[in-house]
Amino acid sequence: MSRGVLVTGASGGVGRAVATAFAREGDRVAVHYSARRTEAEQTLAGLAGDGHALVSGDLSDPRQVADLAAAADTALGGVDVLVNNAAVVTAGYAVADADYEAWQRAWRETLDVNLLGAANLSYCVARRLIDRGAGGAIVNVGSRGAYRGEPDAPAYGASKAGLHALGQSLAVSLAPHGISVTSVAPGFIETDRVAARLAGDGGAAVRAQSPYGRVATPEEVAAAVVYLASPAARWSTGAVLDLNGASYLR
Repeated sequence: MSRGVLVTGASGGVGRAVATAFAREGDRVAVHYSARRTEAEQTLAGLAGDGHALVSGDLSDPRQVADLAAAADTALGGVDVLVNNAAVVTAGYAVADADYEAWQRAWRETLDVNLLGAANLSYCVARRLIDRGAGGAIVNVGSRGAYRGEPDAPAYGASKAGLHALGQSLAVSLAPHGISVTSVAPGFIETDRVAARLAGDGGAAVRAQSPYGRVATPEEVAAAVVYLASPAARWSTGAVLDLNGASYLR
């Protein structure tokens, strides 16, 4: 049965791969973007099947989050699955180098999108599912950095740790309503955003972190997200699935 799936940050990278994978399963997908409309339209154009939609909104703005949830619900005829994938990564605010204002700004910008935006959208989607009396699934795209640490981007690591904890708390509270909540915690993924870092000697060192000698593909992360959103994975609610090629074990 076709489901309505809202994927945030689907202009490229993991979000595009996730949207593509759900569409291939026969689901209707709402492709969310904040600023990269052209790339989001490319994602939309590449989706198999029909019934898909383009939705926009700044996740750092609670009002826009509510409007986004409503728009996706209308466009899809109901959102059954939410994938909280959108995230920002701010660098260059190490304690030893940045001033206090830059430190505060980086934390605020990161948490507003990565954690508070995901929390607000999860509320809006789950509230609608509860009101419909329908089950569903929320899958959060977290990070290995929540455990391994992100010395160059501490707000990012903290935001992802918070996202994992949010997912586990919601898993308990939403289970009676038939809504599962899970998270994936990927390591490095071969996307445009990290292409420069994966080039040259630095990239070789990153790939060597895994005994496979490589980093993940967006499609590998998408496959895990699709599984966790499926009815077959309902009993996995509350889980955080490591997807790092054994580059970090806990």
